[in-house]
Amino acid sequence: MSDIAIKVENLSKAYQLGQIGTGTISRDLERWYANLRGKEDPFLRIGESNDRSTKGTSNVIWSLKDINFEIEQGDAVGIIGRNGAGKSTLLKILSKVTGPTNGKISGKGRIASLLEVGTGFHPELSGKENIFLNGAILGMRKKEIQRKLEEIVDFAGMERYLDTPVKRYSSGMYVRLAFAVAAHLESEILIVDEVLAVGDAEFQKKCLGKMNQVSKGEGRTVLFVSHNMGSISQLCQSTLILNNGTLEYKGSTRKAIEKYLESIATVSSFNREKQTDGTHITKIILADDFNNQKNTFVFDENINIITQVDYGVQIQELFFSIIVRDTNENALFTSHYNLESQNTTLKLTIPKNNLLPGKYFIEPVMHVPNVEFVDRIDFFLSFYIEDTGGEHSKYNNSNLGFINSPGIWL
Repeated sequence: MSDIAIKVENLSKAYQLGQIGTGTISRDLERWYANLRGKEDPFLRIGESNDRSTKGTSNVIWSLKDINFEIEQGDAVGIIGRNGAGKSTLLKILSKVTGPTNGKISGKGRIASLLEVGTGFHPELSGKENIFLNGAILGMRKKEIQRKLEEIVDFAGMERYLDTPVKRYSSGMYVRLAFAVAAHLESEILIVDEVLAVGDAEFQKKCLGKMNQVSKGEGRTVLFVSHNMGSISQLCQSTLILNNGTLEYKGSTRKAIEKYLESIATVSSFNREKQTDGTHITKIILADDFNNQKNTFVFDENINIITQVDYGVQIQELFFSIIVRDTNENALFTSHYNLESQNTTLKLTIPKNNLLPGKYFIEPVMHVPNVEFVDRIDFFLSFYIEDTGGEHSKYNNSNLGFINSPGIWL
């Protein structure tokens, strides 16, 4: 049986909105006396989950509530969830930046964490001095750090600036050095928040490779928070989903990504009453191959655009077209359908593995070519394609275009 690197039991973290204190001296004394006896804070029993989309009635917010999980040594574990789900709070508690309100964490091994740009750096010290400072914080001896120094500097690729105070570094330079230090110094557990998004595409690819090596090659434990499903899929065997401070799922990364995408997908549709005259588009829905309405799809999933048309009058040479546009309103492609047959239900399928991950708009148009627009819906519907670890995910933040294909390799 593998050793447990991290064990989390009934972990909770509460924050009080507004001013600190209960509001009365007697209640503050009651809280102090409970703490003195090792009892739970009596005023934290009442609180609300951290749902930022709704107005609350309590000034106590549970950023995390009753979290339980175990991570075995050598595992690479992803943590995903919407903004405000509690991901960064969990990492801060695991890194001992802040303490939990309730519950406990046990495990073994030194922890190196990269939670935000410049974590653990002193702005007045040079890059080289900060490498030694970070090593000392991790409990390493000077000789251990010196042995790794050349490797760290080479990985960061910024030898020229090594003797410059880090307060003069750009955010990208900060991340380069901070990640190089965290990944190369001899800690048993590496915790990385989504700060890697600050780095360029080449460096992100390098970091993912290093984290793979650290986990699979060196048997160290990696915890990785990211909104990039491709990076999570590449690196992590298992993944946690946090939702409003609670642990919603822990299991295989593929299943976790599927569940997460289902939770953020919203039904995307357009409906309007039939008109008394004229020919109109009355309904449009986006759906998968199982007729589930949604607007978030994975890269290897067909996108079906189903349209209903009401023919009030007969129009010669009438066509229905769907224009797919990017977020800058550039037309990527258009598909046309001749309405001579007066079909009332039309279905267009955008094949899987065709559009690269990103956000897209569809513009449905009913028209007589080069003569008139009969009906038109401008940018009413949008859909997302999520990255789940295809070949293109190795090039995070690179401009690879939108269409995944053209060309035949000989």
